[in-house]
Amino acid sequence: PDAAEAVVREAAERWGGVDVLVNNAGATAVMPLEHLDADRVRALFELNVTAPSLLAAAALPHLRRSRGAIVNVSSTYGHRPLPGGAHYAASKAALEQLTRSWALELAASGVRVNALAPGPTESRALARAGLTEQQVEMIKQDEARRVPLGRRGAPEEVAEWIVRLADPRSTWLTGQVLALDGGLGLT
Repeated sequence: PDAAEAVVREAAERWGGVDVLVNNAGATAVMPLEHLDADRVRALFELNVTAPSLLAAAALPHLRRSRGAIVNVSSTYGHRPLPGGAHYAASKAALEQLTRSWALELAASGVRVNALAPGPTESRALARAGLTEQQVEMIKQDEARRVPLGRRGAPEEVAEWIVRLADPRSTWLTGQVLALDGGLGLT
C-alpha cells in the first residue's frame, strides 16, 4: 500500500508533477471455478483493482492541479465472459466500473478518466499465467481466428491509444471504455 505514494512522489519530483496516470500493470489467471484458489483471487484483485485505486488516490492532488487524466487499461474480457478466467474478467469489469465512477466523481476537478479495453494482444501475459508453451500457442491461434481482423493486436497499437486517451486536447472525453479488439466485440 505504501508503494503508490512512493511511485507518485518519485514521478512528481523527477518531472515536476503528474499530468497523467496510466494504470497498465495487470495479471491474468486461468482458474476454472472447480480449481478456485482464494489466494490467487485475492492477488488478482490486489493487482488489477486495488493497486490502480491506490495509485489514482496518490496521484489525485497532482492530477487536479494539472487538470490531468487517468487511463485505466482493462481488457475485452472486462465486458465479455471468460470461461475458466472469470476472476480475471471480474477484476477488469471492476476496473471499468471504477473508470466510469471516477469520471463522474472527478469531472468537476477537470480530471478525465477513461479506459482502454484491448482484445488479444501480443505479450507475455499468457506465459506468466502458468500455461505451457503449447497451451499459449493454441490460445493465440484460437484468438486470432475469432478476431474479425484475423490477428492479435500489437503492443504499439495499444500504446498509441493510451497516448490518445491521455492527450490533453481530448478535453471532451471522459468516462469511456474504448474497445481496441480488432472487432472481437462484434462477434
